[in-house]
Amino acid sequence: MRTLPAPLIGTTIALFLLTACGGTGGGAEPASAPPAPASYSPASPGPDGSPPETGMSPDGSPGAATPVPDAPVGMAESGIGRILVDGEGRTLYLFEKDKNGKSSCDGACAKAWPPYLTEGKPKAEEGAKQDLLSTTKRDDGGTQVVYGDWPLYYYQGDEKAGDTSGHDIEEFGAEWYAVGPNGKKITG
Repeated sequence: MRTLPAPLIGTTIALFLLTACGGTGGGAEPASAPPAPASYSPASPGPDGSPPETGMSPDGSPGAATPVPDAPVGMAESGIGRILVDGEGRTLYLFEKDKNGKSSCDGACAKAWPPYLTEGKPKAEEGAKQDLLSTTKRDDGGTQVVYGDWPLYYYQGDEKAGDTSGHDIEEFGAEWYAVGPNGKKITG
């Protein structure tokens, strides 16, 4: 039987330990999901393991809105100014086609611009005004959050909290804007 010189044994053991412990042994690192952006923290599941309470679908995508108990409306700073956001920091929009607090967005419009729905009385958080919050009954039976005279919506093109890609665009016959804490559209 041949024996290895002592320095070679130490090197071999060190390389084995580095590789086994996930060191930088030159091999490819296992693939992992990219970290979430620092400005967005996904909602935590409820105490019973239920989906997080946001106005988005249970998987967090903006395809179909789900009602939120006591839907929170707050204010956040953004690249376009101070804007209204939901409890997860997602931008809320108004649709200029809506009149007198009633939604005129349904069908394909409501898929692209999911309404912010509630199961209770909406709640003002930091920077929002409780006296401007109310609700309206939608034609599909849902209860939509209204701020000032504007029913509130998400935009399916926004991927995370803080996105404002739906601001100042025209779709479904009118302009869409982020909403300021005063209940008016953000301009400029």
